[in-house]
Amino acid sequence: MKKLDQKAYCEVKNWMHRNARALELAVWQYHFEDGSREKIVEELAYYQNEDGGFGNVLEADCWNQESTPYTTLIAIGILRDIGAFAPADPMVQGIFRYLENCRYCSSQGWFFSIPSNDQYPRAPWWTYNEEANALHGTGITASLAGTVLHYADRDSELFKKAADYAKQLLDKVSTTEDLGEMGVGGIFMLVGDIEQSGLSDQFDCTAAKQRLPELVNQAIERDVNKWNGYCMRPSECIPSPHAPAYRGNEEIVEKELDYLIETRNPGGVWNITWSWFDLGEKYGKEFAISENWWMATKTIEKMRFLRNFGRLS
Repeated sequence: MKKLDQKAYCEVKNWMHRNARALELAVWQYHFEDGSREKIVEELAYYQNEDGGFGNVLEADCWNQESTPYTTLIAIGILRDIGAFAPADPMVQGIFRYLENCRYCSSQGWFFSIPSNDQYPRAPWWTYNEEANALHGTGITASLAGTVLHYADRDSELFKKAADYAKQLLDKVSTTEDLGEMGVGGIFMLVGDIEQSGLSDQFDCTAAKQRLPELVNQAIERDVNKWNGYCMRPSECIPSPHAPAYRGNEEIVEKELDYLIETRNPGGVWNITWSWFDLGEKYGKEFAISENWWMATKTIEKMRFLRNFGRLS
């Protein structure tokens, strides 16, 4: 079994301390250096706006300062991952306030992109587009709705809003082939939140639970030769041996673990697998900065993946 040895680990650690933003460094230190939750929350607070939502380039591919549903979802993910998503906390109360009053939503859910994105350096997929919102808003709405159903006051207007979105999405799963890039992961989160919060009697997750294994297997790119480009690798659906989709995908997971150990840059970390394409010519300086930020974020994900499967020496 290939493992990332101590020399390589130290090279990764050094790169993180030399290159990562304060937030990503705090996340790295929490997971690998006995850092604190409090430091992560402290750094995350710099990205929260007065409306309670998050912007300010927390999403490194979009330099919009305004709060967006997706950027707010990133903040939620960080807080939930470290066990710091407390409903009574002012930061979380701000998030709920933003989601309830957010104007970037429709009767089907929260938007993927917002109009003011177009005023800032960005990847092309963050350019405001109603068709993209209809498709990729599925995963964002599912993840946000699940969080609200799990943690928000059940008598609140926000809870009612999320419940309506959740019912639509659960119906959609059984009739829609393409749920968007983040749709499968979002539905996974929604179903998990419903079950963990004791709401299964109010939301029928049967069809979603039956389809999810099929959707995950369809989404995973199994051709190793394509992993140097932008695609869904197994780790995005199967971050640990405890993931529901691990069973039956053990072999492809092992291939990715080997691949990561083989493809790390000498003395450093891994490259990202995307660019800003045509907008990269216009915003080349900004992309170079964002690329470095992304490398830090993705390095944390990869190192946790390797550790979860016993691949760190």
